[in-house]
Amino acid sequence: MVKSERLKFFRCKQPKLRVDKNKCLHESLINGDVDATKRIILPSTFIGGPRYAGYPSYFITMTCNPEWDEIKREVTPIGLKAEDRPDILCRVFKIKLDGLIVDLKEEKIFGKLLGYVYPVEFQKRGLPHAYILLFMSNDFKPQIPDDIDKHITAEISDENERPNLHGAFQNYIVHGPCGLYNNSPCMKNGSCSKFYPKEFRQQTLIDEAGFPKYRRTDNGQTVKKRECVLDNKFIVPDNPKLLLKFGCHINVEYTYQTSSIKYLFKYVHKGNDCITATLYNAGDTSEATQVVDKIRNYYDCRNISAYEQLVVYGETSNMNDIVERAISHKSMFLGWMAANMSYPYARSLTYAEFSTKFVWKDDSSKWFSRKKGFTIGRLTHVPADKTLHSYGKTLKDYPPMPLATEVDSSLLTERVIREELNFNRDDLKKNVSDMLAIAIPE
Repeated sequence: MVKSERLKFFRCKQPKLRVDKNKCLHESLINGDVDATKRIILPSTFIGGPRYAGYPSYFITMTCNPEWDEIKREVTPIGLKAEDRPDILCRVFKIKLDGLIVDLKEEKIFGKLLGYVYPVEFQKRGLPHAYILLFMSNDFKPQIPDDIDKHITAEISDENERPNLHGAFQNYIVHGPCGLYNNSPCMKNGSCSKFYPKEFRQQTLIDEAGFPKYRRTDNGQTVKKRECVLDNKFIVPDNPKLLLKFGCHINVEYTYQTSSIKYLFKYVHKGNDCITATLYNAGDTSEATQVVDKIRNYYDCRNISAYEQLVVYGETSNMNDIVERAISHKSMFLGWMAANMSYPYARSLTYAEFSTKFVWKDDSSKWFSRKKGFTIGRLTHVPADKTLHSYGKTLKDYPPMPLATEVDSSLLTERVIREELNFNRDDLKKNVSDMLAIAIPE
């Protein structure tokens, strides 16, 4: 709701957002972008927008390795496997993940880091893994394919020159094998859903959609996995420094798309798929003016997640009433905030104390002051006579309650105690006798 209101504000304030340098306007004129009034701008001050922190530069996937020495050292002496102690798996993985974040921030493996975001989820076999997006400073964002090749490789290292790295490639960073070698889970309709094996390529390219195609030369280097000899076509892109240090599956990808943000956050707030449909009159396309709407573009790539509002209604309900109720309905918490604005006394109460002085009306979605003031809530009535009868006794079998002879003066402030102490017992006996005379016929 807050984000929608901010987007509405920016849409209404478009005339005030037309601020630019004369030099930039001149460049736009040269490039043919002369119709500046037909652009709907989403400014960089909008938190979460594409211009706020820019697009991410790298997408890293890190998966827990159950063969880490820290894990085996804890489970092997007691005769257990790594999957038998998920608590140890999670703790060690968190330590490794924190170490990776520290290296990215302080050692600046990819350069100066502006920000990062990651969720952690669990695979079907129970291993935790993290998806990490890195937002780099403008000076360290990859601009050309050579910048990508400095940090990402998809080629097997020479076993004679770097045997440790070659072993890491063989153990952690090979896809499959699938296809002709094995019927792996990634196989769909006879082909790999991850598009392996890749083609050999002499240099890194970026296609029209912005996806990189990494360099994979036919250098003769191979690895052996599941009795299959595999070459660079089956190598997952990675960073050799991170691969050697952490000894687990670490996939590093170059990215420059808003879709990567949506892909990442769907793991945090998984919800139903959504589709955005717009009805418009196309008219004459030759005379139509193309409008560049940055706000609409932001909405189009927004992921509708599980926390979005769901409206429950009956089969015969009126649609107008359903929409009106969904718009006007407030939660008890929002109603509490509104009540604090209307009732100054409510501001002195905590949220737990609030319900003792106010009552919630669901039909109007509002809190109202209780007419009787303080209330205890629901009390369960226990009939004493029935309980006594079950034991064959009555109230007459017990002595009357004694009257207090000495009373603390501080208790006299209580109305109930004061009235009980000042009650005239002779008047009470007379009233009882009169009532009995009326109730019992002579």
